[in-house]
Amino acid sequence: MSDDRQRPDSGLKPILELLPKKLKPPNPIRDRLLSDPFLVDPSNDGPILYQHSVLCQTCLPYRDPGNDMRTWERMNGLVSLLVAAGQAFNPDTRKFIEVGLPYGPKPRLVLYHLNAEALRTQSPDIELEDSLTAFVKRTLGLDPGGRNIRTVKDQLTRLSASDFRIGTVTGEGRAVTLKGSVIEGFELWVTKDPQQRTLWPSKVQFSPRYFESLMKHAVPLNETAVARLSHNAMALDIYTWLAQRLHRVEEGRGVLVPWTSLHEQFGHGYERIRDFRRVFLRTLKAVKVVYPSAKFDLREGGMTLWQSRPPVPRRLLPLGR
Repeated sequence: MSDDRQRPDSGLKPILELLPKKLKPPNPIRDRLLSDPFLVDPSNDGPILYQHSVLCQTCLPYRDPGNDMRTWERMNGLVSLLVAAGQAFNPDTRKFIEVGLPYGPKPRLVLYHLNAEALRTQSPDIELEDSLTAFVKRTLGLDPGGRNIRTVKDQLTRLSASDFRIGTVTGEGRAVTLKGSVIEGFELWVTKDPQQRTLWPSKVQFSPRYFESLMKHAVPLNETAVARLSHNAMALDIYTWLAQRLHRVEEGRGVLVPWTSLHEQFGHGYERIRDFRRVFLRTLKAVKVVYPSAKFDLREGGMTLWQSRPPVPRRLLPLGR
């Protein structure tokens, strides 16, 4: 039976119906999202970033949770993520200092880049100085010497110092907990400018377990699409989730994800589902622009996913390129 015959019409909304009726004046973020949409064609041979499949299903904080919050937990179905803020050794004071939780778009973007570098070099040891500067300038459009790059480096330090625990339910009454760090070691520098006293890693080392797992479970992402969404943490999370999920949906059989599940996965900071739903739908429109082959329907009960092409074709995935 064809895909169209399987998909019921009642209660569904085409994505174009979600677009605002009145266009607002242009702004830099919207210009970056909508300019040259053909550059986000998944058939192009542009740069590729990667995210681990487990981290495509769970989320870091969207906003600064504050210095007092030292752990962060999110759940998606049978998978749960716990992130614990860590400590770093300050080479200036020769003391360990507490480092906060990573949050916002930048640690996500940095991790995509680190994953890509590790897969490109086939090594868990990653030199950051040149590659991170080039990535920030190319993908984020930031001045490598400006204030924003210091924010990127601060989030990298937070990410490097954090410990991760992943819990999965394996059967009735049984569960498995994996604990450890994504980044096992890092070399920390202090900027020489006393007006900009910023700690930041110049070299990081993935843990052996994470690197081995990444080699098997890396989800490819279109760098141009990521750049268009780089201002919005929720948009990045939705994009990576769809990138790892849609191509695995069985042909002709949609998968309904209830609004309660979407809220549990993406809705931190929104107590009421209706408030989350409004923001989620607006963000989903931006993701659809950069991932045009993504197929999904929206209804009162939730979001139905349909089999779609991944944002990067499999033929573009020789990891050593």
